[in-house]
Amino acid sequence: MILESERRAVVDHAPDLAALTPGRTGNLSVRDGNTGDAFAVTPTGVPYDSFDAADVPVVGVDGDQRGGEMAPSSEVPMHAAIYRREDVGAIVHTHSPWSTAMAVAHEPLPPIHYMIVAVGKSVPVAEYAPYGTDELAANIVSAMDDADATATFIENHGLVVTASDIETALENTHHVESLARLYLQTRAAGLEPETLSDAQLETVLEKFESYGQ
Repeated sequence: MILESERRAVVDHAPDLAALTPGRTGNLSVRDGNTGDAFAVTPTGVPYDSFDAADVPVVGVDGDQRGGEMAPSSEVPMHAAIYRREDVGAIVHTHSPWSTAMAVAHEPLPPIHYMIVAVGKSVPVAEYAPYGTDELAANIVSAMDDADATATFIENHGLVVTASDIETALENTHHVESLARLYLQTRAAGLEPETLSDAQLETVLEKFESYGQ
């Protein structure tokens, strides 16, 4: 079975995705290494606990399906475009509530807490386009590239997070969701969130690097 470990990783982490996003609205993928030409991705339109590794679709970075019994996520163009442009090993896409609130407000997430450096110095907002389109995929890649970030909100849609592996991508999805909640709760209390300076963020990055993070 091609990409067996990656397909098993999709199955193993599908419950984590289900805990982050309502219904069947999210998707995740795991690449064959950080520069491989194919990835395993959640199937479309099925409950997250209703498939096994043999069902998991395998798709090339050119978008062609190479294996799996089920049809791949409708967001294959997004996953494929990111893998073509970025040396990453996994992608998580959710409609998690706090991040999606930022997305519908077209509001980027500023550096209100040092843990934002897990994904960059801010979380940008990618321009809206219909889901599952090449246009949306291009907008997502452009937003992350422009902000030098590994995550982006998508206008009126949700959140995308990339990382070297699926565990880190899921962890960083939780980080962004938590920070989005803190930001919006602070604003709801009538307070203006204070932000960290670039120098302060650089210090955090240096400390993280010294820990091997």
